[in-house]
Amino acid sequence: MKVTIKDIATICGVSAGTVDRALNNRTGISEKTREKILKTAKELNYRPDYTARSLVMGKTMTIGVVLFDLYNRSFAQLLNAIELKARELGYFIYITLSDKNPENELNCIEHLVNRKVDGIILFTVNKGEQFEANLSKWGIPIITIFNYVSEKWEYIGIQERQAMKEAVDYIASKRYKKFIYISPPLTYLGKNNIYTQEERLNGFYDGLKSNGITSKPLIIKNSEYIKELDNITFSQDGKVAIVCSTDLYALEVMNYLKEKGFNIPEQVGVMGFDDIDMLKYITPRLTTVKYPIDEIGRRAIESMVNKINHGHFISTPLLNYQIIKGESI
Repeated sequence: MKVTIKDIATICGVSAGTVDRALNNRTGISEKTREKILKTAKELNYRPDYTARSLVMGKTMTIGVVLFDLYNRSFAQLLNAIELKARELGYFIYITLSDKNPENELNCIEHLVNRKVDGIILFTVNKGEQFEANLSKWGIPIITIFNYVSEKWEYIGIQERQAMKEAVDYIASKRYKKFIYISPPLTYLGKNNIYTQEERLNGFYDGLKSNGITSKPLIIKNSEYIKELDNITFSQDGKVAIVCSTDLYALEVMNYLKEKGFNIPEQVGVMGFDDIDMLKYITPRLTTVKYPIDEIGRRAIESMVNKINHGHFISTPLLNYQIIKGESI
């Protein structure tokens, strides 16, 4: 037989409202009464009826998340930060993965809406007026992360362009004159929302220009970028820097260079972007841009819960980043 709040109230000789306050750690009751109620609930193996609770409260205490996939370690880090903060604030997370497919993403959003989530944290590949109209029709709080949509939608991220520009400034200070830029997502340029990758590419060009580097960089957009490197003859003067738009690509490049017998950075320098947690196991330490992954996850949940409970998001300025000066440059 399922134990209810009314059952606990009868046994403890208090009202159902008092039991609810104790179970949800709210004020308005004595500590002695709270302890008695919690002890009774534990002895009776009480389990909350979330369906009934959602009808009373007008919310399900769930938040949906739409990500590309979990192959990129930074996405896994982000999801972990989101889940930990949500749990701390009493919320559960529904995870959906779009596989970078615009249609799949729309289906993910509709699925979450149909599951009555209280809000959605969205890393989108979609953009444009039709997409924004689609989001608006659901009438649900949405926070966008990484890929910016428009000023209509709450956004949490960093100054991607400036971060990459400063990264190139640092590389240039090491007297590199020749550059290779690797970013396979650029194949979707003009098709999907790849805001972060576009901004990083623009920042790369800004850095070259501001440092007076006139040699034309090689831009590799091919997903088989390692094969592209096979066609390049690296000189022995140590002045070629390979800049990658994520650490994942940079690690693949470093493995390739090591297999080919190149010394890093004496012959070829390598830089990534994200500072994923597994870099602590890599030698030489990858030079990269530290992306505040955990903070983005925490801020997204805090702002979403504030919107759900109080009707407005927490104003979040663009977050700080840091150039991690490893030994790979």
